[in-house]
Amino acid sequence: MKRQKRDRLERAQSKGYQAGISGKAKDSCPYQETDTRAQWLGGYRSAVDDRVSFFGGR
Repeated sequence: MKRQKRDRLERAQSKGYQAGISGKAKDSCPYQETDTRAQWLGGYRSAVDDRVSFFGGR
């Protein structure tokens, strides 16, 4: 059970990162569950930070 939960959360984080890199809006998060949504948003924030540091601005 723990492995399934971790995989689900890792996948949410990865999908959030992909959304952030591609420039999608933060409101496009498809998850409603608190833990999964938090992981998605964490990935999104990381991607936005990476994008800003790489390109030097938005």
